[in-house]
Amino acid sequence: MDKKIMLVDDAAFMRMMIKDTLSKNGYTNIVEANNGQVAVTNYPTEKPDLVIMDITMPVMDGLEALKQIRKSYPDANIIMCSAMGQEAMVVDALKQGAKDFIVKPFKADRIMKTVKSILG
Repeated sequence: MDKKIMLVDDAAFMRMMIKDTLSKNGYTNIVEANNGQVAVTNYPTEKPDLVIMDITMPVMDGLEALKQIRKSYPDANIIMCSAMGQEAMVVDALKQGAKDFIVKPFKADRIMKTVKSILG
């Protein structure tokens, strides 16, 4: 199982937490980005099988990054992460082509269920 996953979050501890959960479950090919702009820039060279992206970030938020990546790569698999109370943003993200979303605070089993539903 060598699926590549890109974690995009401005909070390093959130990336670390998700990375920890993923690697415990056999997903070890993980690249990171600390904002949407970095994700958009690195997507073409990294070609991740899945992107797990926060909605609220500086420089470029997750919704804008989602739009830009999907414009060039319509079949990109992107899961959005949102805090409670960001329902409108989540709906917007799903309309823009996000495959699913996870709500913070994360539960490891919810992350894995979502990842497995997309990557198999």
